[in-house]
Amino acid sequence: MTERTTATSVITRLSPAKINLFLHITGKRADGYHNLQTVFRLLDWGDYLHFTFVDDAVFSIIDKTFDATKLCHQLLTLAGADTITSSIDDNLIFKAAQALLAFALQADRLPKQLQSVQITLDKHLPMGAGLGGGSSNAATTLLVLNEIWQLNFNQHELIKIGASIGADVPIFIFGQDAIAMGIGEELSAIDLPEQQYLVLTPNAHVNTAKLFAHPKLQRDIDALSIDIIKSQTNDYVQHLNSPYNNVFTPVVTSLAPAVDAALQYLQGLESQALGTARMTGSGSAVFLPLDTSVTTDKALLAKWITDAPCAGYLVGSL
Repeated sequence: MTERTTATSVITRLSPAKINLFLHITGKRADGYHNLQTVFRLLDWGDYLHFTFVDDAVFSIIDKTFDATKLCHQLLTLAGADTITSSIDDNLIFKAAQALLAFALQADRLPKQLQSVQITLDKHLPMGAGLGGGSSNAATTLLVLNEIWQLNFNQHELIKIGASIGADVPIFIFGQDAIAMGIGEELSAIDLPEQQYLVLTPNAHVNTAKLFAHPKLQRDIDALSIDIIKSQTNDYVQHLNSPYNNVFTPVVTSLAPAVDAALQYLQGLESQALGTARMTGSGSAVFLPLDTSVTTDKALLAKWITDAPCAGYLVGSL
């Protein structure tokens, strides 16, 4: 009698970081959220997610009125994320899987059988840095589970699901540099030159809700058209010229001295790097675009990282 072997499959994906080349708030919406304008840039640096499943380990869906959260608990195990949230239900990876199942149930597109999957998170991006780590993890989960479970949702549908999880999730499903509007879900592709950056991640965190409520936060920047943003890349890609800025910078640097110190350090390197240092998102990370004239000087770049007041990384555009 021939013994049957069981095959185990593993899918490993980079869950990339993002930076905001600028970030404006153009007004408050009726639903309480804020309308934003930004250019997202994806990086070749991030977390890694490993999706492991036994090919014939499937869960049979008998009742399609099944609760999506309960179903998610039966299908999914999560490793490497124990310290991120106190409960798995609050983890963005789990929330993404649950939202995907809920959408499939609502659309009556849930297959009769689904693979049981273990997701292992290999975490590299610091939390609260404004690099989109958790949102990227959620987006990567949506993309890969959509493939493993053969749900066949298109990009537009996945972006809709992603937007229900968090404002930064859609850009990682979109998967390319983009101008973003709305709360971050209205995306238009933009072609930008390859770039290297020096990124610093101070050990600091400022509550996002506190930032949005801060009286000094500018919330009324005039909205720019997509055509204008595309035509003015010289004003925010390498350098940062008016009217482009990150509205959170003066607020965060006033509340978090470590962020202010990191930004000042990078500003001291601007004349050599031939770029403008700035903050990304509403988190603590700051970055400096590097001119090609310095990216080949490995000794200089190593010194800049060694001398930095916090952890530093040399990264590139994706």
